[in-house]
Amino acid sequence: MLHNSKSFRNALVRWFKKNGRDLPWRHRRDPYAVLVSEMMLQQTQVATVIDYFNRWMERFPDFAALAAASETGVLHAWQGLGYYSRARNLHRAAQLVMERHGGIMPRDPEQILALPGIGRYTAGAVAAFAFDTPTPVVDGNIARVLARLFDYHRPVDSSGGQKWIWRTASDLQPRTGAGIYNEALMELGALVCLPRSPKCGECPVQKFCKAEAPEKLPVKKPRRKTVKISEQCAWTVNKGRILLEQQTGSRWRGLWKLPVILESHGKLRADEKKPASPLVAMEYPFTHHRILLEVFPKLAPASPPPGQGWFALDQLESLAITAPHRRAIHRILSSIAG
Repeated sequence: MLHNSKSFRNALVRWFKKNGRDLPWRHRRDPYAVLVSEMMLQQTQVATVIDYFNRWMERFPDFAALAAASETGVLHAWQGLGYYSRARNLHRAAQLVMERHGGIMPRDPEQILALPGIGRYTAGAVAAFAFDTPTPVVDGNIARVLARLFDYHRPVDSSGGQKWIWRTASDLQPRTGAGIYNEALMELGALVCLPRSPKCGECPVQKFCKAEAPEKLPVKKPRRKTVKISEQCAWTVNKGRILLEQQTGSRWRGLWKLPVILESHGKLRADEKKPASPLVAMEYPFTHHRILLEVFPKLAPASPPPGQGWFALDQLESLAITAPHRRAIHRILSSIAG
């Protein structure tokens, strides 16, 4: 523990009140707004989330509105944020809040944790930010701040490291004001205690920090090796319509994309001949994969196979299409128009 935890918290909160960013979800402390923002912020940068959050709250202002929406509508509103399981989980969570809790988010972190797609971090964030419950909230920013604060040199993403981080975060919780304290700790990691080149000279709690070489912390386990995947898809357009395929797997279930011709791990085999020069070739990341998407012209089938369908080109903006495939479609259409 710190020598004077109360002084540490007070200094941190004073700094946050003066320097914290003006973000739209900080103007609403109701559990629905907190849950939406936290689900969006998973794996996504703050700058990207701001516009999505504002549009989402206009379209689905509360649990009742989201619960009543169709999955297609939810996915369309989410498209571009990626990791679409978050949208489906948020949708289902809203339905369960309506069904089991009368439209009111439970205050108990364990009950919040029981909702789909909500892990320990998100449950803690809702409990702390919406209800001021003194419960630990640990994201990447907070893990980094605590590792440096206590000069912790074991991998923070290991089992032992996770136990230490959560226990330490719990020990530092105030009895009151947990919401603003946790938000301040998170903001410190986002603005000052940066992953690279931390601004130690600007840190409001520098005197409490034990790190001798903060830029070397936190320690993490070696990264998984990136797996390369080649994804070849079809560009089939006929009479102002384009052929698309709806996804059924867990990755992008319910979204539309260009029909797959070939998908393989690693390099293409020697006997895998490409049908022609690709209309577009682009790479995009997905977890620990690096995917090369190539789109080739293909003649229209006599009738679309199951799971595929024709859509007017001017209808594309209203469809929930995976972000990489939407970018590929826009590039091809722009090149044709040019």
